[in-house]
Amino acid sequence: MLHKDLEERLRVLHQKYIQLQAKLSDPEIIKDIDLYSKLSKEFKELEPAYEAYNRYVKIKKDIEFAKELLENKEFEDLAKEELKRLEKEKEELEKEIKRLLVPKDERDSKNVILEIRAGVGGEEAALFAADLLNMYQKYAEEKGWKFSILSAQKTGLGGYKEVIVLIEGKDVYSKLKYESGVHRVQRIPKTESGGRIHTSTATVAVLPEADETEVQINPEDLKIETFRASGAGGQYVNTTETAVRITHIPTGIVVTCQDERSQFQNKLKAMKILYARLKDYYERQKEEKIAQERREQVGTGERSEKIRTYNFPQNRVTDHRINYTSHRLQDILEGKLDEIISALEEHEIEERLRASLQEV
Repeated sequence: MLHKDLEERLRVLHQKYIQLQAKLSDPEIIKDIDLYSKLSKEFKELEPAYEAYNRYVKIKKDIEFAKELLENKEFEDLAKEELKRLEKEKEELEKEIKRLLVPKDERDSKNVILEIRAGVGGEEAALFAADLLNMYQKYAEEKGWKFSILSAQKTGLGGYKEVIVLIEGKDVYSKLKYESGVHRVQRIPKTESGGRIHTSTATVAVLPEADETEVQINPEDLKIETFRASGAGGQYVNTTETAVRITHIPTGIVVTCQDERSQFQNKLKAMKILYARLKDYYERQKEEKIAQERREQVGTGERSEKIRTYNFPQNRVTDHRINYTSHRLQDILEGKLDEIISALEEHEIEERLRASLQEV
């Protein structure tokens, strides 16, 4: 059911669209190129709300008509079927309207820097980090996004102490922003000979990509070091100093890249990560309401600080923020994340709308 205040907001937007339509036909406004361009953009942005309001008004009328038909024995069965269809259509339309009425997060269209780190659990935590990496890679493939590893610290058994990736595509941040936090796994590790179930964690941070126009970096604030890249077990994989470590002195943020054979390529990747981390750092300083600092975003990796649990014995995935449970664990680990992410989106929309109604 759409709250009456939300319905009124939609009606106001509908009226504003009609008023703009009239203005855009005014010869005086047409002559003013800048004003006409500004109003045209606003008009286009209001179009979805205008169309949604028209559909909402129509469907409400159709529902009333179907209810009237229920009183006629001749059409009772037909009216019941039609009413069932219309109520379902109205429910879906109300979800769409709520999305339209929530202010759009400007970061939603951004690419993301996704950071995964092994938490509590030793080698098993590192293997779980690899599972999460695979999950996000499969999800990116399903969405048609580009997935590039920027930096990785592998372990001997194929896990990751840390892996940082760039994911590029349409509205990447809008979907992956819900993944930030501690992910917990409960299963019998490959390293466990006694068959006991262990609990391990990995942390995920999702940062919107930033560029030089959004974050100003003074070259004098950077300490850039080079060293020889090493592989698992500390063995050298390069005899020249191609690995790069960049420290941003004012904030203490450190970024290391060693995966490329070229020092220049490693530096480019490190700077891309640094820009994203600095943008995130400065935004969190200015707007505590949006989020906490990145360390708080992912927690410490302790078992109690979790957003989601992957329980293998029960074939269960639970998102603790919204009490959502799915028994499709393997599908989810294969990148079938839309069901969970849609539930998180709907929860966020409801929370933001509830807060905005309380402010009125």
